[in-house]
Amino acid sequence: MARKVSVRVLAEFDEQGRLLPRSITWEDGRRFAIDRVLDVRQAASLKVGGSGLRYTCRIAGQVVYLFCDDNRWFMEGR
Repeated sequence: MARKVSVRVLAEFDEQGRLLPRSITWEDGRRFAIDRVLDVRQAASLKVGGSGLRYTCRIAGQVVYLFCDDNRWFMEGR
């Protein structure tokens, strides 16, 4: 069963004013660079609840979802 995992995110604004995450720090302290942001859209997490901006990201070859809900970042964990 999935659970909501709060993560620390290092992000920056691009020239058009979009907020783009660059890395995440998992709850155990491991840090992962975001290789690429593939998509950004309003969406809900169907697995753990919550909604907001859903960033579809590629991290180490894996496609993952990163959510920003009311300036709080979370991911779907196991």
